[in-house]
Amino acid sequence: MKSAIRITSGIIVGAFCVGSAFAQTASNPYDSSATQTRTQVYSDLVAWRAAGFNPLETVDYPRNAIRAGRIVTAQRGNAAGVGKEQ
Repeated sequence: MKSAIRITSGIIVGAFCVGSAFAQTASNPYDSSATQTRTQVYSDLVAWRAAGFNPLETVDYPRNAIRAGRIVTAQRGNAAGVGKEQ
């Protein structure tokens, strides 16, 4: 009976270790291949809308999206300190 309890507890501990290994965050928070939470997606949408992008406007779609993407990228670069002189 003791060995069954030890084996079962070992399996449970192993499952938690594997689960926590897969729960690691991405090294780059703006990596497009990494999965994002709803909050992150919503904050991206808010940033794009603040930069002038309207997802319902289809007339100037490609130019509007590219311009807003450049603005958001520049803002994130400034927030991260990229391009600042030391």
